[in-house]
Amino acid sequence: MAENHRILVSDSLSEVGLAALRAAPGVDVDVQTGVAPDILLKIIPQYDALLVRSATQVTADVIRAGVRLRVVARAGVGVDNIDVDAATQAGVIVVNAPTGNVVAAAEHTIAMLMAMARNIPQADAHVRNGQWKRDRFMGVEVRGKVLGTVGLGRVAQEVVRRAQGLGLTVIAYDPYVTAEYASHRNVELVDLDSLVERADFLTLHVPLTPQTRHLIGRERLARMQPTARIINVARGGIIDEQALYDAIEAGQLAGAALDVFEQEPLPADSPLRNNPKIVLSPHLGGSTVEAQEKVAEDVALQVLDVLNDRPARYAVNAPIIPPKDLEFLIPYIDLAERMGRFMRQLGAQGMGDVELTAEGDLAEYDLSYIRAGVIKGLLADVVSVRVNLVNAGLLAEKRGMNLIERKKHQREFAYENLLTLRSTSGPQRWTVRGTILQGEQPHIVAINELWVDFPAMGHVLLALHNDRPGIIGSVGTILGNADVNISFMHVGRRAPRSEAIMALGTDEPTTPQLQATISALPHIMWLKAITL
Repeated sequence: MAENHRILVSDSLSEVGLAALRAAPGVDVDVQTGVAPDILLKIIPQYDALLVRSATQVTADVIRAGVRLRVVARAGVGVDNIDVDAATQAGVIVVNAPTGNVVAAAEHTIAMLMAMARNIPQADAHVRNGQWKRDRFMGVEVRGKVLGTVGLGRVAQEVVRRAQGLGLTVIAYDPYVTAEYASHRNVELVDLDSLVERADFLTLHVPLTPQTRHLIGRERLARMQPTARIINVARGGIIDEQALYDAIEAGQLAGAALDVFEQEPLPADSPLRNNPKIVLSPHLGGSTVEAQEKVAEDVALQVLDVLNDRPARYAVNAPIIPPKDLEFLIPYIDLAERMGRFMRQLGAQGMGDVELTAEGDLAEYDLSYIRAGVIKGLLADVVSVRVNLVNAGLLAEKRGMNLIERKKHQREFAYENLLTLRSTSGPQRWTVRGTILQGEQPHIVAINELWVDFPAMGHVLLALHNDRPGIIGSVGTILGNADVNISFMHVGRRAPRSEAIMALGTDEPTTPQLQATISALPHIMWLKAITL
């Protein structure tokens, strides 16, 4: 009996996500929050999946120690606390939930903007302290002001919609979108220096990378208007915090609202705590009941997908494909892996060039996952490390495999969609064609241009032979005498009494002795026993 998949949840997770995990068959869930790093290293070898939020640091050491790990899931957007490169090298899929807290983060951005514009936190503290000096808290209206957003991704777009509803004019800097894209959202696209110079409110919506670290530093802060204010609900480190504090203290900026920091929790001696013009919150961007339930459910379902050998919707270290496209591609990803395994068992070894061709409607799609599926099938029984959609390309490159991708939008054969795999192994060349038929079943339909049609699953005996009377009957008799049941039989031939291929499905594997007996029959050129 197969051992259950073990999942470790090391940070607090919504009960909605935990319920989804616990309801899945074949899964054991352990919740151990606040685990010390040395303890995590000791226990991680027991687990197939690790779910975290922002507290647990998933280092390269943790990845290496997780000999069973197949997936690390971050219940949130950022993966700063996960060594994604180490995970990729180890074939561990990293997933996140990039859409679950989008609205929450956007709403918190607007809340911080309004709190800063109207001095709400300071006024609240003032009243609670028994005072009533209203003139200390003169605010500014946001209507008619300019909001500048660094980044125009999912959260930024939600912020833009709300800001425009408040009467703000929006400008944006994002080198990865076009002016037309921005214009459709009533946003003017500008360069970063123009953005900081024109913005009354500057909001940040980019990930923390080496390129974005201290993106807003002393030089850019000096370009801002003295009446301008900054909001950061994205990632700590995008702003140089010391430079920001100095600029506000010097009157070069009117204020800031920060939800994220270079070091979290914010150190007790941080100067940011000492300036009343800086509004602070403890990383609350995604902290709504609705957002936490959504991200927990998103990552839980992705973890279950990975453990059940299905592509994850939001894999950080794998190609991102729209969910609707992925739904169409999933049967072909499985087919591609089976074709790779089939070709490997045909005898393809030391492969250099491997050519993958997609034909028909399939050629309209991104073939990244299909390409990885082929590599996984070709290498799964060859290399000692786990091969999956994440590290397949790296492993192929290391073994000198050159996978060539081709697309044919016009159908050459009768099949609506067709995958063709060709490989060169020394003097031997192999060609395998496959498609999806009969309710999403993977089928092999041609081998070396000999057309057949059989399910790409179970135990298959392949025999290349000269087409002569009695050969099929002789093979059937040998299998029958050995009490091996035949589930299907297909024959493809070039012409009568010429080269032909026989595909026999059997309910159980055939022994080497039985294969030798069949191979010794007259007119059998070669015999291959394949398990898919």
